[in-house]
Amino acid sequence: MKRHYNVVCAVIRDGEKYLCTQRLRSHRKYESELWEFPGGKVKEGENDYEALIREIKEEMDWDVYVGQKLGTVEHEYPDFTITLTAFLCKGGDADFKLFNHLDAKWLTIDKMQNLRWTEADRKLLTLL
Repeated sequence: MKRHYNVVCAVIRDGEKYLCTQRLRSHRKYESELWEFPGGKVKEGENDYEALIREIKEEMDWDVYVGQKLGTVEHEYPDFTITLTAFLCKGGDADFKLFNHLDAKWLTIDKMQNLRWTEADRKLLTLL
């Protein structure tokens, strides 16, 4: 049986643009250097909000304001499955850093379609 993860991500909006982040190189071709909304796994005993605030702080040294839930998608990767829940967020006052990503771009919804997204995150684009 495949491992299952509950994952949260921040759909961070600034005006008409959204923050898109590029994953680091990985041995898993299905996620290596692809684009995603920042976030990560929910730990035991955490709720989605706590996990999202912690993940963005760890990965980007950034405080975000977590708003409404946009939706949830399920996806099965070759060696695990995820339930990915997206929240509309607002970035904090300070600039973020990229500790766990190769690149970041602020893009409008139409420009986001041109990126090579992870499969689960691509499903989220339909919710915007």
